[in-house]
Amino acid sequence: MRLRPIPTPRCLFVWVIFVSAAAKAQLPAASFQTNTPKHMSDTLIYSLLKAKSEVFDPLIFGSADRRVQILYTRIDRDKRGRPHFTDHTYRSNSEEYFYPASTVKLPIAVLALQKLNELKIPGLDMNTTMLTDSASPEQTPVLGDRSAADGRPTIAHYIKKILLVSDNDAFNRLYEFLGPDYINETLHRLGYANTEIIHRLSLPLSAEQNRYTNPVRFLDANGNLLYSKPALVSTRQVPPCSIQMGSGYFSRGKLVNEPFDFSVKNRFPLSDLHRVVRSVMFPESLPKNQRFNLTPADLAFLHQYMSMLPAESDDPVYDEKEYWDTYVKFLYYGSERNSYDPNIHVYNKVGDAYGFLIDGAYFHDKKNNIEFLLSAVIYCNSDGIFNDDKYDYDDVGFPFMKEIGRLFHGLRMVER
Repeated sequence: MRLRPIPTPRCLFVWVIFVSAAAKAQLPAASFQTNTPKHMSDTLIYSLLKAKSEVFDPLIFGSADRRVQILYTRIDRDKRGRPHFTDHTYRSNSEEYFYPASTVKLPIAVLALQKLNELKIPGLDMNTTMLTDSASPEQTPVLGDRSAADGRPTIAHYIKKILLVSDNDAFNRLYEFLGPDYINETLHRLGYANTEIIHRLSLPLSAEQNRYTNPVRFLDANGNLLYSKPALVSTRQVPPCSIQMGSGYFSRGKLVNEPFDFSVKNRFPLSDLHRVVRSVMFPESLPKNQRFNLTPADLAFLHQYMSMLPAESDDPVYDEKEYWDTYVKFLYYGSERNSYDPNIHVYNKVGDAYGFLIDGAYFHDKKNNIEFLLSAVIYCNSDGIFNDDKYDYDDVGFPFMKEIGRLFHGLRMVER
């Protein structure tokens, strides 16, 4: 069941003015940290949440452990139009695990473009035909793409599908092109030390099988080979950890009364997601040694599809009934249909799986000249059972995401 629209409270701007003024009077500018101490917070976000206690108390301050984390970056421009950033956190904690789900697709999309720039092969770019072969029974090939107008699989088309509708297979193909060694060694070098992207999505593969990646070929318009990546196996050792959650899980239709093991699952802290979004939208705001190797054309392409709605795409084409405007716009919209505000451009990447709901976004309200970065995660699994398809997305997760997005948009409105 999808969430019914929740009316916006009429008193929104009154309480935001009060809390904003109080916060300005007492808070210094917070500095953004990739790694923060346990439950790192400042008083701004907590004050905003408590000022709307009638909304947020039932969602995140009740008896259930919601594991909420929020990162908010206020963006102000000086007379020359240069952005300045002020960061605030609520329970930011890179050591508190949540399953990142599809949010890992954003850095993979970015790294696929970076890898092309590093190869520096004439004629090889994001629009070059990319054929995926197989080297073992559990691997599957891709020699065509029916969703592409010309039937060709390409890195550009995979990225479009990732950003428009969060396509899992598109992610898997870029994971196979890059390989887990390149992915993680590059991210760690750029400062994302707590991130580990070590498996494909929605495939019944073991941790060992995910270490093996398919051979990949790139062909020019005449079918000539431009580049070949052989089948590879990851040689790096993933830092060991023990992540046990919940009280049980379903496996092959049967309930197992033991905690679910996330130890060999992907890891992507909210602070890292927040910084990836910032790096893509404002690369010059980070030190040079922390920036992705992207061209202006790469950035323009990412910006276009991070904000594009499924119905606006002509290649691939999506059914509006299945993929509505706000299908992957959790913050500000929750799960509502047909409520998109054309004045508010949201550049983002969402994730939802195992009861975790995540969104990392850059908001640009062109009509009101408002900009900010906002990332949030909430745990929606009250019964503590995984794989039972009984998660609190509609009752808790989507209302939370909607209200959080509108909370900070309202805050920026009164700060203008």
